[in-house]
Amino acid sequence: MIAVAGGKGGSGKTTTTLGLARALSRRGAPAVAVDADWDLPNLARLASETDDGAAGERDRRTVVDAVRDGVSPDRSAPAVIAAPDGTETVDPAPAFEALRNAVPDDAATLLDCPAGASPDAAAPLRAADRSLLVTPLRRSALRDAAKTAAVARRLDCPPVGAVAVRAPSVPDAVADLLGCPVMGRVPSAAPAPLSDSSVESAYDDLARRLAGEYGAERWRVA
Repeated sequence: MIAVAGGKGGSGKTTTTLGLARALSRRGAPAVAVDADWDLPNLARLASETDDGAAGERDRRTVVDAVRDGVSPDRSAPAVIAAPDGTETVDPAPAFEALRNAVPDDAATLLDCPAGASPDAAAPLRAADRSLLVTPLRRSALRDAAKTAAVARRLDCPPVGAVAVRAPSVPDAVADLLGCPVMGRVPSAAPAPLSDSSVESAYDDLARRLAGEYGAERWRVA
């Protein structure tokens, strides 16, 4: 499991979770995108709004359904797992731990995390093996991303890398600040980034690097 994390709301975590999951599917890897931000759940909505018609994405179950029934993602499109109905009745920490057993070990699982370092953000970080930091290159956003990186390390979920969003270029100092390599740069493309060919290409590059450096021995990548 990889926790897609960042310091601020609106930093691009949800878009990156879905864009990267789709890019991994294009590489032939079974992928699962999970909404772990239960206070502001919008992963399933974004998937619906940008649906390319792939059958695998139409069957969007909640975390509770996925834990109960298991998840069998195919290679044509990622499985999208929504937040549960009535989030106040479900404890997130055991739910994310149980999800690990519900998803095949060789599938790439991405958790779209809450912003910041709140207790809600800690639950998916504790469940995941590694984190992927997502941040714009604004000074305040980078400071918050560095704090998130520190929390992730304390929770034994160290960053595998970072993604700079809405960025024309990335200074070398960003990797030094975050303590991990910058694995990707996603250009700005409002108002529908996931429909933009340059953004799709950026997520394809990110998927290729992530699969090569982290998932080669873990995921079924064609």
